[in-house]
Amino acid sequence: MKSTYSRGYVIALTATVLWSFTGILISYLSKTYALPSLVLAFWRDLFLSIGLALIFALFSRARFHLDRSHWTFLVLYGLTLAVFNSLWTFSVQYNGAAVATVLAFSSPAMTAILSKIIFKENFNRVKILSIVLSLLGTFLVSGAHDFANWRVNPLGITFGLFTGLFFAFYNLEGKRASDQSIDSWTALLYSFAIATFFLLLFNLAVDGFSGKLLLSDMLWLGDSVSAWGFLIFLAIAPTLGGFGLYTLSLRYLAPTVANLIATLEPALTSIWAYFLLREQLNSIQWIGSVMVFTGVILLRWGDKTE
Repeated sequence: MKSTYSRGYVIALTATVLWSFTGILISYLSKTYALPSLVLAFWRDLFLSIGLALIFALFSRARFHLDRSHWTFLVLYGLTLAVFNSLWTFSVQYNGAAVATVLAFSSPAMTAILSKIIFKENFNRVKILSIVLSLLGTFLVSGAHDFANWRVNPLGITFGLFTGLFFAFYNLEGKRASDQSIDSWTALLYSFAIATFFLLLFNLAVDGFSGKLLLSDMLWLGDSVSAWGFLIFLAIAPTLGGFGLYTLSLRYLAPTVANLIATLEPALTSIWAYFLLREQLNSIQWIGSVMVFTGVILLRWGDKTE
């Protein structure tokens, strides 16, 4: 049991380090090229799907196989991922990389409640304290504790909190995929491919309602080799690596445990954002980041004592 937990922790931590660069790259693409959020989300998911399909074709064709009984679930999984990726990209646009990342990690408490109801997951006092610290840290870093921020940037905070909710749904669906013995990488390929289809529909809907020529923004980046390069790197490195390893970690860890480990991402993203984007956190936000780190350390200690 201890070796299984250790393996799960290493996988989840590696995924978190890779993930922590996601907000940085999205923020850079949004600010530098004014790339529309839904267009960015579409290409990100499409490039990941193509990259993973090529890897399967070259090294593991058996992973293309999926039982017919799992397709309905994978469509729901893909829809959840499409909504999550859309909200996440909007949140980065409105909040910046550091704050958007922290807001997404309002999800541990949501995951805990849903996991308790659906999977009957047991909580000890240490795990409950970890969740509380993580949630309080999230609110401090985001500035959601200051009601003035809700007046200045209501859309940003709203997008951020809904990102957390759909990340919680994604966690639980990832656990269900594992319980149904769906290969982690197979689930990743089909969930992102299906999400790509839904994101295409989202872009069509937005263009239709706004009166634009349908899909007129899809080639927004034009012939900019560097911009397309950043977008492809975003899809292959932090997204494919992060989501793939995180989904794999759910084979060894409970959803709440994996989600709480992933709450290290906001602190890591804040560090990268400071050095790469010159985004700075104030003292209260740094205190919140420390609380998130403390929650994860307590969680690891609590698991050892069980």
